Amino acid sequence: MYWTLELASYLSDAPWPANKDELIDYSIRTGAPLEVVENLQAIEDEDGGEVYESIQEIWPDFPTDDDYLWNEEEY
Repeated sequence: MYWTLELASYLSDAPWPANKDELIDYSIRTGAPLEVVENLQAIEDEDGGEVYESIQEIWPDFPTDDDYLWNEEEY
């Protein structure tokens, strides 16, 4: 399983919170690349219905607004 910023961006508008099956269904319905579906299928869902609150729970390296060092107060 590998994530890139481009692949993860297909889930940015997903209906969070969502479980694995809902995310797979969403990615198929929105026409996301096959790699997105394969990555979601590779997630080990231990209890069968784990709910994910955001993309950060699936891909912890997903950049957040804090990662960009943009200080809005300066402008």
